[in-house]
Amino acid sequence: MIVELVLAILLILVVLMQASKGGGLAGTFGGGSVGMVFGVRRTADFLTKATQVLAISFGLIALIINIFFLPRAKSPTPESVIQRSGSTQQQTMPQLPPSPPPTSTTPNQ
Repeated sequence: MIVELVLAILLILVVLMQASKGGGLAGTFGGGSVGMVFGVRRTADFLTKATQVLAISFGLIALIINIFFLPRAKSPTPESVIQRSGSTQQQTMPQLPPSPPPTSTTPNQ
């Protein structure tokens, strides 16, 4: 789970560093200075490749966690959380006693 969290943060940072057509947030995070070191073309290629690698590894690790590490349901037809909470709520609701019929009061004149 920690690896997945680190990959998610890195993926967010790499995507934000890419310069969009309007400039994006690349200048805020220092993307402009990176372009001066590597050159604009090589920086864009590097950030594109880094985004692809991080996105694919994020998806693969999410699948691995889901398949191998999450607990499995024991029953053949798993019950959803909503169904479970609805059935327990119906069982635990107290019954109110029947209310007496309303009495009409007429003023004496």
